[in-house]
Amino acid sequence: MNRLALCLSRAIARVTEAALGPYQTAVVRIGFAATWLLFLLREYPHRQELYGPHATWSFDLARQLTADNHAFTALLTSDSNAFFEVFYFLAVVAGALLLVGWRTRATSLFFMVGVLSLQNRSVFVGDGGDNVLHLMSFYLVFTRCGQVWSLDARRAARAGAARARGERVAPDLVGPVLWAVSGLVLLAAAVTGRTGGGWLVPAVLWATWAGTALWWAADRRGRTSEPRVLLDVIANILHNGAVFVIMAEACLIYATAGWYKIQGSRWQDGTAVYYPLHLDYFSPWPALADLLSANGTMVMLVTYGTVIVQVAFPFTLFNRRVKNVLLAAMMTEHAVIAVVLGLPFFSLAMIAADSVFLPTSFLHRVGGWAARARDRVLRRTAPELPVQRSPEPDEQPRVGFGA
Repeated sequence: MNRLALCLSRAIARVTEAALGPYQTAVVRIGFAATWLLFLLREYPHRQELYGPHATWSFDLARQLTADNHAFTALLTSDSNAFFEVFYFLAVVAGALLLVGWRTRATSLFFMVGVLSLQNRSVFVGDGGDNVLHLMSFYLVFTRCGQVWSLDARRAARAGAARARGERVAPDLVGPVLWAVSGLVLLAAAVTGRTGGGWLVPAVLWATWAGTALWWAADRRGRTSEPRVLLDVIANILHNGAVFVIMAEACLIYATAGWYKIQGSRWQDGTAVYYPLHLDYFSPWPALADLLSANGTMVMLVTYGTVIVQVAFPFTLFNRRVKNVLLAAMMTEHAVIAVVLGLPFFSLAMIAADSVFLPTSFLHRVGGWAARARDRVLRRTAPELPVQRSPEPDEQPRVGFGA
């Protein structure tokens, strides 16, 4: 009984004391932000036909559908072309800012609003990757995905270093401005009754807005004050719960896909992979598709291997080595799908979802490689500066109120 209580207390402490998987959530943030940003940029010339007021799925049809299913979309606030153009531009900006990790608490909300609004405006646009992006954009709101590999992390590190040196840190002005502007927008939407349909997304937006105000008030009382510690615990619980949901969602996707494939006769006889390779819609490189499907044994191995990996993956999470092997196999498979079947955004979305399972040691190495590559580039592009002489002891600047 004592051992059970000790294990339970350790588990509670682990969930509440820290946000787990900071590198994994950072990769998930970068992956989904890059996927959405690249999709918006690729479809920019066709944005009017896909999501604009004159799209095939008309404004009135979209209103009727959202009135029935209560799906959230801010694009039904107005059928003005100018409103749509501004919204599309802001969606692109939100994706770019989330990618670099600038004010991730706010930009994750803007990112979610952009994804849900555009996707729910035209429900027949996209593929399975859109469904994954749709869900993950909502889960990312609850994660602390800017702790590493972000501009937020760099700003926090600089502020911490300045405090350690005894220097005064300038007050944050951008955060309160974002908070005030977003509050005015939410208030205007609530007063006019144009919250976009449904209650869940507006409730999350209002709760985050109010929680940010509480966080700012608690932070002014000190980082070790009881209100601030309590808010940290709540944020860690929400983060860890969201990470668990992301992992469960990825396992559910693979498990259902694998078991559904088992029931198909083409998957049972090992020929299922052959057919999409010869569909015009999924054949951007016909010669490559013919080459891959020419060997019947290879087609059979890929067909059976796909089913085995998808069905087995959720059961391998407790064995790190086997999990990593299957994870590499699935990511490689999605990369091949992106090239051979011409589904880059579906593959990018699935790879981003799979990234939550990447080992931390591997991500540390990747971060080190990226940092060294960045330093080499900066050294090559930086101009040669003259070497400055260090001041003598009696020339050291005085540190004080006038420094």
